[in-house]
Formats: sequence, structure tokens, C-alpha cells
Amino acid sequence: MWTRTQIASMVFMMVQPILFGIGMVLILTTSLDQNALELIPWMIAVTFVVSAPLAWLLAPRLQMRHWRRRHTNGDFISG
Repeated sequence: MWTRTQIASMVFMMVQPILFGIGMVLILTTSLDQNALELIPWMIAVTFVVSAPLAWLLAPRLQMRHWRRRHTNGDFISG
């Protein structure tokens, strides 16, 4: 559990800026740009909240060495 938390915290630091950038592009390139000063703090909070569970779900995949082979054909081949 401790390893998953450490990996999730590192993944969080990569996922959150990506979601932030996507949110900024959406706000600034659409008709929402008139309300940007009100929407940007909300967008920061939403990306912070969404990034945490997303990082938590991605962390176990980074621990598995052969994740794709294990989950595609049902058996695990070491080596």
C-alpha cells in the first residue's frame, strides 16, 4: 500500500498539470473566456480532485512489469 501511495503521488504530479492545461485551453479558446477569472480557480480545484483518483488507478499498472501480457491472454509468462 505504501508503494502504491508513493507511485500515485508521483503520477499525480504529472497528471494534474496535463488536466490543468486541457482545462485552460478549453476555457480560453471557447466562449467561456469572458468568465475566465471566475472559472480558472474552479478549474484548478476540479483538476486537483480528478487527478487524485486517476493517479490512484494508474499506480498499480506501473508496478506490474508485464501488465499487458497478464491482462490480455489470461496467463503470465515470466522472462
